[in-house]
Amino acid sequence: MTPPRITLDVFSDYVCPFCYLEAPELDALAERFAGEVAIHWRAFELRPAPEPTLDPDGDYLQDVWERAVFPMAAERGMTLRLPRRQPRSRLAHEASAWAVDQAHERPDAGAAMRTALFRGFFEESLDLADPETLAGVADDLALDGTALHGALAAGDYREQVLADQRLAGELGIGGVPGLRFSLDGEHAGVLEGAQPRRQLFLAVERLRDLMG
Repeated sequence: MTPPRITLDVFSDYVCPFCYLEAPELDALAERFAGEVAIHWRAFELRPAPEPTLDPDGDYLQDVWERAVFPMAAERGMTLRLPRRQPRSRLAHEASAWAVDQAHERPDAGAAMRTALFRGFFEESLDLADPETLAGVADDLALDGTALHGALAAGDYREQVLADQRLAGELGIGGVPGLRFSLDGEHAGVLEGAQPRRQLFLAVERLRDLMG
C-alpha cells in the first residue's frame, strides 16, 4: 500500500486531561480519513524533573477542572475525575513507546496501552511513575509486564521519549496537545490545544486540496 501523504504528529502527556479529551476526536479523524492520514502519538513531558509537579488539591487544578475540563468532558461524553496524585510521566511515555514495539504480540498494543494509561490516570488515579503499576497495566493487556519492567529499569526507550521532546521544542510547541501536520514529509502547520473534530477535519481537507 502507498503510505499516506498526510501525517499528524500528536504531542501529548498522560497527565494532561485535554490530551485524553482529544483522543476521541483523533479517533474520528482516523476513521473519516482512513488510509489518507497517518497519526503518530509522541511524548511531551509537561513537568520533567526537577520542575515541581502540581498540587492535586491546589487551587490551580481545581479551577482548571471546574472551568474547562469538566465542561469539555461532558460535551464529549467522557468521564474524568480529578486525579488524587500528580506523578511525573516520563516512565509512562517509555511504557507507551515499549508497547508500540509489541505489535508482534498484539497488533493494537500501542493504542491499547495509550488508552489504558489515560483512562487509568483520569478515572482511577493510576500512578504513572511506578514501574510495578505500569508492568501491571501491561499484564492486564496480555502483554509481558516483566519485559516492560526490565525495559523501564534499563531505560531502553528513554532516548526515544527525549527525542520527541526535543522535536516539540524545535517546532515551537510549548503545550499539549500539540498537533503537527505534514504533507509529503514537509511541515504544514501546528495546532495547539484540544481541537473539535470539525477543526481537525478542516485542516486535513485543506491539505487534500493542496495535493490536487
